[in-house]
Amino acid sequence: MKGGARVWSGLRPGVRWACLAGLLLWCGLAGAWASDLDWVTGRVVSIHDGDTLKVWDGGQLHTVRLVAIDAPERRQAHSQRARQQLAAAVWQREVRVSYRKRDRYRRLVGQVWRDGEDVGLALVRGGWAWHYTAYQRDQSLADRLAYAAAEQEARQHRLGLWADDDPLPPWAFRRQARAARP
Repeated sequence: MKGGARVWSGLRPGVRWACLAGLLLWCGLAGAWASDLDWVTGRVVSIHDGDTLKVWDGGQLHTVRLVAIDAPERRQAHSQRARQQLAAAVWQREVRVSYRKRDRYRRLVGQVWRDGEDVGLALVRGGWAWHYTAYQRDQSLADRLAYAAAEQEARQHRLGLWADDDPLPPWAFRRQARAARP
């Protein structure tokens, strides 16, 4: 921590105060961001693909789409492996889902937590999903930064689907499939 202290003390006092004020503001916004979440707790009973699953809460079945990630589509390279990775993390386990909204298919769109770990972030970190930046507005700033860094790290280390030279993103795969339909 010595190096960090050196950097901090090397900043001009005005810059230090601006950084501190920014940090306090960010913490306040992060708290406000988290306060409007809804939660579901239950057991994962079905894995549809690498970014969609079903959670039984004891009274209701919830379909959950992991927020701000996109895993390979069925019939796309790496789709089976991405699905297996999600299953390995949550199949028949108790999870907690934090969400703000439902999508057009009535799925909950949120983060899935197992034993305190963000499952979507783990998939991105392992190279089995993209950080879906088109929907990053549904994330807190801290989560956006964490997911972006996780994807960059997976790319650099050629983990998972990044072992391919130029993996096709699922949104491009879906666009191609729509264009090929008569």
